[in-house]
Amino acid sequence: MIRSPRPGRLRAALPPAVAWLVSNLVTWAVAHASVAGDGSRVAYWTTTARRRWDSEHYLSIARGGYEMFRCRDRYANFPDVMCGNVAWFPGYPMAVRAVSGTGLSYELSALVVTEAALLGMFAVLWWLLGAVLTPATGLTLAIGCVFPGGVYLHALFPIALATLALLVCVAGLGRGSWWTATAGGFAAVACHPVGAVAVVVLLAGALFAWPGDTRPRRWAKAGASAAVAGCGVLWAKWLMWQATGRWDAYETIQRSSYGQGDLRQPFAEMARAYAVPFRDWYTPKGRLPWLVEHSLAAHRPELWLNTAFVVLVVAAAAVLLVRERRLSAAEWAALVLTVAVFLVPFVAGAQMSWYRNHAQMFAGLVLVARTSPWVQVPLLAACAVQYALLGAMFFAGVLV
Repeated sequence: MIRSPRPGRLRAALPPAVAWLVSNLVTWAVAHASVAGDGSRVAYWTTTARRRWDSEHYLSIARGGYEMFRCRDRYANFPDVMCGNVAWFPGYPMAVRAVSGTGLSYELSALVVTEAALLGMFAVLWWLLGAVLTPATGLTLAIGCVFPGGVYLHALFPIALATLALLVCVAGLGRGSWWTATAGGFAAVACHPVGAVAVVVLLAGALFAWPGDTRPRRWAKAGASAAVAGCGVLWAKWLMWQATGRWDAYETIQRSSYGQGDLRQPFAEMARAYAVPFRDWYTPKGRLPWLVEHSLAAHRPELWLNTAFVVLVVAAAAVLLVRERRLSAAEWAALVLTVAVFLVPFVAGAQMSWYRNHAQMFAGLVLVARTSPWVQVPLLAACAVQYALLGAMFFAGVLV
């Protein structure tokens, strides 16, 4: 006899499921109010609406693995730089390949992985918030539905899967589970370069996680978990070496084709990112809807909002430390992660992708939940407006 789930458990699972549904409905509404690059209406419920340039690379890795070649070997008029897909990490493509084993197309499999990861994000966040519906937790889930850069949590990109992995890492540290934290860290690193912040969070865990252990044991756990998580990079480089015969394939294409690979001065990089002239580079054809017309430079208020979000998270942590003299292990992990995710794109040089990378600051909502409604409600309003603007910019094909 199969027992039906307990009503209490169903009710506890309902808020994250509702948040996931609302997030999709809000994004659908933004897409419906936008136009694609060719002037046609956006069909949000298709894979085409969710794909951008990098999506093709992830799908190519899922289909056939890695490759790297000189561009002129295939394209006579192309600059003499390196081409291929070794600039993208394997976690997401391998998950897509696994789901495609069910018979779904690679494109549909990628969408399934993305949306399942987003649902998982809301579920883990809900657990971190105590799984109790209050005005504070309800507002926090609402902010998550329109989180800055969150349109990329619905795209055929690894952002949702990498963010889920980071949340699992935070949850593992919060509950004192070495295995959970380490697995989340490994998955985050394997999915996306920004996932390397998991190594920093795990190392920092020696200062706030596993409070029942002795100090040497805490440092041993932190060091071992960080080392295992860092193996996500080794896995990526091993796959690239297997396909290209070069251990430096990732670094070579980053340096040759994208001018990246060195450390940057973060404030100068922020200024360059802010000044990117998306409006001048590309404008959709035809008569533009009001939302699209006013969204072509939406990356600029996005940077201000993301900066304000980081400041808010740091301020919330400071207030809790003064008022309560402590932060929980999950709150410490969320604090370190949020600051690190914000800085990494500007230190590494990501003028054309920082706005989607910053969506991985989602874990910062753990601390936002501890703030007053007088803080949460204005933040929700600001995020909702910016979500519509950046979403329209995305669906119009202006963002990559």
